[in-house]
Amino acid sequence: MRSISTYRLIAAAMLVAAILIGIAFCRVDAQSEFMRGDRMPYDAFDRLPKTDLDIAGCTIHVAFAPGEISLPRDRILDWVRKSAKAVSTYYGRFPVDSLRLLLVPVDGQRVRGGTTWGYRGAAIRVLIGRESDEDALKRDWVMVHEMVHLALPDLDDRYGWLSEGLAVYIEPIARVEAGDLTAQEIWQAMMRDMPKGLPQAGDQGLDNTNTWGRKYWGGALFGLLADIEIRKRTGNRLGLQDAMRGVIAAGGNHEKDWSIERVLAAADKATGVDVLRSLHDEMGPKPVTPDLAALWRDLGLKAQGDNLAFDDAAPLAQIRKAITEAHAR
Repeated sequence: MRSISTYRLIAAAMLVAAILIGIAFCRVDAQSEFMRGDRMPYDAFDRLPKTDLDIAGCTIHVAFAPGEISLPRDRILDWVRKSAKAVSTYYGRFPVDSLRLLLVPVDGQRVRGGTTWGYRGAAIRVLIGRESDEDALKRDWVMVHEMVHLALPDLDDRYGWLSEGLAVYIEPIARVEAGDLTAQEIWQAMMRDMPKGLPQAGDQGLDNTNTWGRKYWGGALFGLLADIEIRKRTGNRLGLQDAMRGVIAAGGNHEKDWSIERVLAAADKATGVDVLRSLHDEMGPKPVTPDLAALWRDLGLKAQGDNLAFDDAAPLAQIRKAITEAHAR
């Protein structure tokens, strides 16, 4: 009797284990449907239950891929709302009328990355760590970065630096304007990180150099220089923010395929100054190395150990202030 009971226990344990393994494999297989390849799984997304958020003229259809997340979903939806508010504050409206937002649980304690598409309608996939807490979401930059991409039409791959660079440059400014970061934080980060975008040996200009530093921080440096030059030439009335609002007003967003010439022309038309096209003519085909030390000095940025002080008497101090001020619609 004892041996029969033992066999029954072993058999029951094996059955339970098989069920648990089967469930685990089902979950992995279900999640892999949302992670496979480099394309947005539109069809799979459309089968998921969704929560619709109406924000600044856009309906964001939020869906969660299979998997557990420690945070309550309402906290995660608040993070989505907050990110969308920052983006709509910068652009004066949300860049698209409708957005599919897919959140995929992955291992970890923070947001792990995101991707934006537009070929079958605006869509973003963000990977969120299962153990993320509210502080991780508060510090996150990925969601705003991906939403910023929605404002720029889809360009040829060689101009990926403009898409990524503008997202790197605009994301923190949008968060300052929305009250989620301080100006001191983002200028300190720019001073630390902008040198990563300077040309290195063998560089052939932004259009022809597909390195990580040039694609992200070289593009961000382009955005900063454009912002400053637009403000110089318009008496600090307008900046890159107005140029990008002009692209949206002309019908541009990530659902559209435009040439870079069309994007820059729409942006320059909005400000009335030929800055973006001229700067691209200069920095696109050949390496340009601006004097960052002089630029920081003119903006009134003074590093003091681990801190940053502002010099409001510097030549470009008013431009520095205007870049991070909330701009009326």
